[in-house]
Amino acid sequence: MSVSLDTLRVAIVGSGPAGFFAAEALQKASSDVAIDLYDRLPTPYGLVRGGVAPDHPKIKLVTRIFDRIAAQPGFRFLGHVHVGRDVTVDELRARYHAVILTYGADTDRTLGIPGEALPGSHAATEFVAWYNGNPDHAAAEFDLSQREVAIIGIGNVAMDVARILAKSPEALAETDLADHAMAELAESQVETIHLLARRGPVQAKCTTTELRELGELEGVDVVVSPRDLELDDASARQLEETTDRNQRKNVEVLREWVGRPSSGAKRRVVLHFNTSPVGIGGEGRVEEITVVRNRLEPDGRGGVRPVAMDETATLPVGLVFRSVGYRGRPIADVPFDDGRGVVANVDGRVIEEAGSTTPVPGLYAAGWIKRGPQGVIGTNKACATDTVKQLLADVEVGAVPDVKPGVSSIDALLSERGVAVTDWADWQRLDAEEKRRGEAMGRPRVKITDVNEMLAVIEGSHAAT
Repeated sequence: MSVSLDTLRVAIVGSGPAGFFAAEALQKASSDVAIDLYDRLPTPYGLVRGGVAPDHPKIKLVTRIFDRIAAQPGFRFLGHVHVGRDVTVDELRARYHAVILTYGADTDRTLGIPGEALPGSHAATEFVAWYNGNPDHAAAEFDLSQREVAIIGIGNVAMDVARILAKSPEALAETDLADHAMAELAESQVETIHLLARRGPVQAKCTTTELRELGELEGVDVVVSPRDLELDDASARQLEETTDRNQRKNVEVLREWVGRPSSGAKRRVVLHFNTSPVGIGGEGRVEEITVVRNRLEPDGRGGVRPVAMDETATLPVGLVFRSVGYRGRPIADVPFDDGRGVVANVDGRVIEEAGSTTPVPGLYAAGWIKRGPQGVIGTNKACATDTVKQLLADVEVGAVPDVKPGVSSIDALLSERGVAVTDWADWQRLDAEEKRRGEAMGRPRVKITDVNEMLAVIEGSHAAT
């Protein structure tokens, strides 16, 4: 029996932006496509809920689009289902014509330097998940009694971490920052935040909007060394020839800050360009970080590469956050490209192994688990749409397999295993309860950060209706 758009059943694993945009692309192809969107938490939206900074509420408005997608006929949300534990990918493939993996990249890349595992050395991803109320990290601990902190990296995540550490409790109180983080940050003793970038200001990965926000924080001085704005020849040429407006604006902002006098503010953010960490030291916990000064040389591809000089310094920090990129996790039954930290794929079609050109029938990937942690939320729309185009092309030529005959339905399988599956209406109940709690405190919402409490709220809502 051939598969057509009229009969197509698709499972999407991961309810972040890539998952929703993949669902939207399928809905545009045909209103008859049946879509089941899975998430291991009872809450949808992925990094829009668990990664976007609490003080950036406008970015979260994209969830209105997701809500419209979820309201379309044929769409189901299956929350609190951990694919790879509660049900395997192979079991999904037996019950759907196609499976699209959009579960993102939620682990961090390591530095590979001595002392990296000392207590007080953390992944920035863990800190972001903690202050955003991700249940997996709600119980994490960060020693905010330390006076000086180092953040390694200068992308948008590093900027978010610096800003949340530097902001006043009063400013944070207006956000949906998790309650446990609100309490800890209100008592924070952090005074100096060092941002370490291994290359120069021209190569900074953060957006100008994120960079500029640092200089607008009340009660915070931003420190930039004039030496760091003395561009090497390759960077100067790169800046002159670039068509990237963000690069130009970043350098303009940094040049403005060089001449800014100190206000004597309680907190300060110190930017260190051309600086790489080479070791983290301390007796039983982080007490310092040693850095080396880099010079930049052409890399032969139009960019620059850092080369360590014979010039080191030690910063007396008690807390370190590495923000050098996200990395995907492998999942059982799915070929993984360990070198890139993504599911092995070609243009969204999962392949038998990294380097192969042979696709796994009916298995696809989109988002960060397809291409790596690149781009912004909107980038996932084009990425997911491209993957769905591959899927639809496979349907057209009969390359998508039919469901396995004689297997039980996914609902029966999950019920048999005692999985407490939640649906979209359950999420709406949670959403309403968080907003109700927030309204009483003059906040957008108060996030529920414990899965058992989420399930209890859902169960209580069912009982009341």
